[in-house]
Amino acid sequence: MPTVTWARVDPARRAAVIEAAEDEFGAHGFSRGSLNVIARRAGVAKGSLFQYFADKRDLYAYVTDVASQRVRAYMEDLIRDLDPSRPFFDHLTDLLDGWVAYYAEHPHERALHAAVSLEVDTEARISVRSVSNRHYLEVLRPLVRAAQQRGDLRADADTDALLSLLLMIFPHLALAPYMRGLDPVLGLDEPTPEQPALAVRRLVAVLAAAFSAHPANSVAGPEPKLSEEVT
Repeated sequence: MPTVTWARVDPARRAAVIEAAEDEFGAHGFSRGSLNVIARRAGVAKGSLFQYFADKRDLYAYVTDVASQRVRAYMEDLIRDLDPSRPFFDHLTDLLDGWVAYYAEHPHERALHAAVSLEVDTEARISVRSVSNRHYLEVLRPLVRAAQQRGDLRADADTDALLSLLLMIFPHLALAPYMRGLDPVLGLDEPTPEQPALAVRRLVAVLAAAFSAHPANSVAGPEPKLSEEVT
């Protein structure tokens, strides 16, 4: 995370560094991302970056946190708008529809999400995934806990297993409809506009069959929403 010097930097310069780092890491990931490019685009000396952050990995983790907070704010608003007191799997279906739509409309966040999710450098991956996973769990764990307390989940449901599956499904659906080669099974490799919504319902149906207290009544199929961007 940033040094104390970072807090004293002019807000406009901080914003320029964050934007340049998000662009560079989103385009090239950690290993190929260039601090020289980040410094040049931000209009700062490369040495200044090391006054602001301990190292390149620290900067990568920080911009991941900043981007994750933006996405989290959107999702928390969406969760409230969709009424989280509804049956869990109905709410989850609409939440995943909104998640897919968000990444269709925000290619900048999608690129950085891809860089974080597919990072090949082990130490960098641990750093950035620990950041993104913390945000995921701080949002999803209360939803799962409330669902269990309401009786939406089986009394013996393994909620840790459910959370683990959600930690795989959310990142997958953020990327697979827009990046060929990630999902050749659910029709997301070359999707039609309605395919992401159909994939959401198939995945939620599997979760409901495994974890719902009333699986036959779960995921009553509302009309799927269309993803606005398919590439």
